[in-house]
Amino acid sequence: QVQLVESGGGLVQAGGSLRLSCAASGMIFSINAMGWYRQAPGKQRELVATITSSGSTNYADSVKGRFTISRDNAKNTVYLQMNSLKPEDTFIYYCNMNVKTKRFSPTVDYWGQGTQVTVSS
Repeated sequence: QVQLVESGGGLVQAGGSLRLSCAASGMIFSINAMGWYRQAPGKQRELVATITSSGSTNYADSVKGRFTISRDNAKNTVYLQMNSLKPEDTFIYYCNMNVKTKRFSPTVDYWGQGTQVTVSS
């Protein structure tokens, strides 16, 4: 089994910054893509940013230029640096990893428990 544990959420004023972290543990052979998603109550989960195993990144238009995704493969960890935060960035943020638990096993998506980010105006 694989567990993803997130940290770094909280309350911040508009214009401020937060850094989210998500560390994976358990039976891990390799991790392909990692990503961050966010969701408001009663709404669909939406993509924030993804990063491939080779470091290629992709961002939602709403966060381009403000958020930066990065990963530390040695620590099985993905980060999301969020700058110039806006009230409309208030969501629960979830990390996602595409994990291979054994050499010849298929990859499986795992999710973190979610961390609340609240931006006050």
